[in-house]
Amino acid sequence: MPLSTVTTQAEWRQAIEALPSTPDNIPAFFLAHGSPFLAFPESEANMHSRLGTYAGPTGPLATFLKDFGPALLKKYQPKGIVVFSAHWETHGTRLVTDYGDENPLLMDYFGFQPSMYELKFKSRGDANLSRRVVQLYQDVNHALVNSSFETDCDLLVQAGQLARTTSKLENLATGTDTPVHRAEGILIISGGLTFHNLGDFTGFAPDTCKPVHRQFDRAVFDAVTVPDADKRKDAMVNLVRHPGFRASHPREDHFVPLYVAAGAGEAGNVQVVTSLYGAPTFAFGV
Repeated sequence: MPLSTVTTQAEWRQAIEALPSTPDNIPAFFLAHGSPFLAFPESEANMHSRLGTYAGPTGPLATFLKDFGPALLKKYQPKGIVVFSAHWETHGTRLVTDYGDENPLLMDYFGFQPSMYELKFKSRGDANLSRRVVQLYQDVNHALVNSSFETDCDLLVQAGQLARTTSKLENLATGTDTPVHRAEGILIISGGLTFHNLGDFTGFAPDTCKPVHRQFDRAVFDAVTVPDADKRKDAMVNLVRHPGFRASHPREDHFVPLYVAAGAGEAGNVQVVTSLYGAPTFAFGV
C-alpha cells in the first residue's frame, strides 16, 4: 500500500512529533531550503502570481519551517549543525577561515530589490568545531569546504561542501562518512530542492507545474520511502534516469543534497516530515 503524503500543517506537525528523541543519534535531514521568496515582504511576494504565493512568506513551506526549526532544536538540543548546501560546492579542497568576531552574510543571488541585500544573520566562528569537522573528512579522504558559524541561539553551524560532480555515489559517500557527527550530538542538514529549473518557473508550484514535474516529484517520494535500505539506495540512484529528472534539474546542484542526507542515515529508516511538492523534508537514519 503506498505511503500517504504529508502536506498539511496537521500532518507535518504529527510527523515532527513522531521523530525519535535521540540526541545521541540525531537523524540526518534533507531539508527544502526554499527560495528568496521566503524573505520577500508579503505584498511583494503576492505580486509574483502563484509562485510567490506558494513559495513566499505565507506559503506552506514558510509555515512548515516555522514549525520545524524550533521543534528540531527542542527535540535534539544539538551541540552544532553541519550543513551541506546546494549553494556551496567546489572542485577539490578549499578551506574558508573564520572572519573574526562576526561573519558576513554571503549572498549568491542577484537582480533582486534592495531589501534582499539588507537581510541580517548575526554569527561568529568556532575554530574547534571547524577543525574537528575538517579532520573527520580528511581522515576518510574527502575534500571539505569549511566555514563555521555561531548563531544568536548559541548553536555552532558548520558549512560543508557538495562535490561539484554529477556522481550520485560520490555524494552518497560524503554523507556515509558523517555518522560520527550524529553520534557526537551534531545535527546534519542537507539543503536543496526536488525541483529547481530556473528556465521553467511554472514548475515551482504544484498547480502550474507540468505532468512530468509532478511525476518526478512522486518518484522521489516513492524512492526515498522504500523500506529496505539497499533497495532504497538503488531506487534513489536510479532517479537520475527518470524522464522528469532533467526537466526538474538542468543542473544537479539542488538535487544531490538528497544523496548526502541519505548517505548519512543509510543504516536506518526514513521518515517523511513533509512532502510538499518540490520542497519535501526527509529524516534519514531514524
